[in-house]
Amino acid sequence: MAVGDGFRDLVLERVGPLVIGLRHRPMFGGVSLSCEAGTFALIDDDILYLKGDKAVRGEFEAAGWPPFRPFGPEGSAMGYFAVPGELLDEPAALQPWVNRAVAAARRSGSGSRRR
Repeated sequence: MAVGDGFRDLVLERVGPLVIGLRHRPMFGGVSLSCEAGTFALIDDDILYLKGDKAVRGEFEAAGWPPFRPFGPEGSAMGYFAVPGELLDEPAALQPWVNRAVAAARRSGSGSRRR
């Protein structure tokens, strides 16, 4: 797991205006993105992954976004889905997906209200 500084900065530049109170921190060689709702995205191997729970997982799967598998293709899938790179250049198209991920984080109850 690795994240290039340039890709991290690009994601922060593109996602930052879409999420109030965006925070990021290193996590196991990757980067987690969070806001008041909790962790809603991960960056790993220069790929942005958005959180998807049972309420929105089907939408990510229908869009063809592969799940995050931190232990390789045969490993377990986590509830995060790979954002197509070109979507980072389309803020209006990215916004609803980010909103879904933030809502999933809020439903998971991992936000600031639990701290």
